[in-house]
Amino acid sequence: MSELEELRARRAKQLMASQQDEYQRQLQKKQVDEQIKSIINQIMTAEARQRLTNLRIARPDYARQIEVLLIQLAQSNRLPSKLDDEAFKNILSKLSSRNKKKINIIK
Repeated sequence: MSELEELRARRAKQLMASQQDEYQRQLQKKQVDEQIKSIINQIMTAEARQRLTNLRIARPDYARQIEVLLIQLAQSNRLPSKLDDEAFKNILSKLSSRNKKKINIIK
């Protein structure tokens, strides 16, 4: 086998390994997303889930943070049995008021 053929074979192996790794990452991400979706369906009403979906469309990263927070609250039993839309709006407003930067203008 010539040196060029060896390089090609090695490169082909690397590409296949990288594709397999990417496939595994995507599969794992999909499983995590399904688990999150399942838990969210259990702890939120349909209206609250719709609000979360709207939030996910506008700000996907923020929506993911909210999902993780809600799951943590549910696992520590600090949420009501089902989180309705009003309670979800209250949580969002508390989080947004906490995250707003205060600007003071001094003359």
